[in-house]
Amino acid sequence: MPDALFSVDDEKVIISMFILETERLRLRHMISEDLEALFTLYRDPEMRRYFPEGTLSYVETKEELEWHLHGHPKHPQLGLWATIHKESGQFLGRCGLLPWTIDGVFEIEIAYMIDKRFWRQGFGSEAALGIRDYAFDKLGLTRLVCLIDEENIASIKVAAKIGMKFEKVGEDELGPFHLYTLHKSKRNEV
Repeated sequence: MPDALFSVDDEKVIISMFILETERLRLRHMISEDLEALFTLYRDPEMRRYFPEGTLSYVETKEELEWHLHGHPKHPQLGLWATIHKESGQFLGRCGLLPWTIDGVFEIEIAYMIDKRFWRQGFGSEAALGIRDYAFDKLGLTRLVCLIDEENIASIKVAAKIGMKFEKVGEDELGPFHLYTLHKSKRNEV
């Protein structure tokens, strides 16, 4: 997909939609045309099994998409990004970096969700590794977290593959979670 072209005050400004690339994936800002593919993920009970709020309606999915169209509204360098298979152009899911406050501490979470039709092909781990390196090398972050349901074994395996370790059990307004963490200085100890 080419860079997006926007017009601002009669000047043309090119803004790259792409955030990062891995061997098989491109992660880019979401666009409104991603709504149907995103809704396919969000309405599926199996895809949303470990999300406390469960499945989302079309309206809720559209609201989330609009929230992340240009990155996170308060932290535009963060957000949920369309995860695209380079070879086919297929929308595989949404992955990215999300800000949280956990026990009064500002944290950045690596978030990943790959369409179940593409599970067990390493896409989740590949996206998470790319996001990890982007966060540390491009954004200068020094610590990343994952909030994972204790029964979500696949997500725990992805966290382990990128070097994360279990830190503690936590709970927020959405319910309990296991907190996995990684410090930049420890990433090469995988």
